Amino acid sequence: MLKNVAAVLLEGVHPFELGVVCEVFGLDRSDEGLPVYDFAVVSAEGPVLETHAGFSVSARYDLDRLDEADLVAVPAGDSYAGREFPPDVLKALNRAVERGSWVLSVCSGVFMLGAAGLLDGRRCAAHWRHTELLSRRYPLARVEPDVLYVEDTGVITSAGTASGIDACLHLVRREQGTAVANGIARRMVVPPHREGGQAQYVDRPLPRATSDTVTGVLSWMERHLDRELTVEELAARAHMSPRTFARRFQQETGTTPYRWLLGQRVLLARELLEGTDHTVDTIAVRAGFGNAATMRHHFAGWTGTTPQAYRRTFRAPDGGGGAGGGR
Repeated sequence: MLKNVAAVLLEGVHPFELGVVCEVFGLDRSDEGLPVYDFAVVSAEGPVLETHAGFSVSARYDLDRLDEADLVAVPAGDSYAGREFPPDVLKALNRAVERGSWVLSVCSGVFMLGAAGLLDGRRCAAHWRHTELLSRRYPLARVEPDVLYVEDTGVITSAGTASGIDACLHLVRREQGTAVANGIARRMVVPPHREGGQAQYVDRPLPRATSDTVTGVLSWMERHLDRELTVEELAARAHMSPRTFARRFQQETGTTPYRWLLGQRVLLARELLEGTDHTVDTIAVRAGFGNAATMRHHFAGWTGTTPQAYRRTFRAPDGGGGAGGGR
């Protein structure tokens, strides 16, 4: 159950990355029926810390507070890629994982997880500027370059600033369901879901012409998830050849049309499982999977569980989406 959240800070913490964690978990949104987290900011180096932006922050709690957290979040910090970390912090991170709590890093916070040994044998993400150094420093880590965030056995790592929001919302969705994650995203005015494997950035800026863009096609695809869609049909709608469309789609979204469509279908299936009484067969058709067997296959591949088990976990007693728990 995700109720108790602590962000651990060191000297040189980056305010924006700290703010990401505070924004997702530190605000009372109970007026919209969303959960209220027991949120704390923890200092590992004294009650007052300097940020990299030239102002100070004060933290009310010390490291003991981490031992009761369901999630320990590690925001980015100045020189985290090259500094030594207090041993007590690293021990606290290991205790969190050992007792079944989550540990989540934003950007260069991943280096603290590496120093704690939590990246050994795990897949992980990092800002594109840090991936080579992270691989050299922690050779047992399975660094996945360019992706937004990665979850691996209790540890979530994210790349640059905005991907920290994606990683936090991913965890909320995983633990408390689509309705809660979407509700928080709506209040933050951010996209409710970006796939972790999406590219961090596009190498070359693309010209935006009204007749040569995939943006309109994406909106159309979202409205027609129940249809069997082909690259040829989508390319024609975008006034491109199939080859050009596939290339442009990859450049603008960081993934393939098939992968993007599959992710949106799984997301719709989650929403229907949480918020309706429809059977799995009906949901499979409405979400574009065609039949229940195909939906079960893809749903399990994306979420690690079956549609029925997902519904039992996240279905509120009144039939609406609600909080659930358990990793």
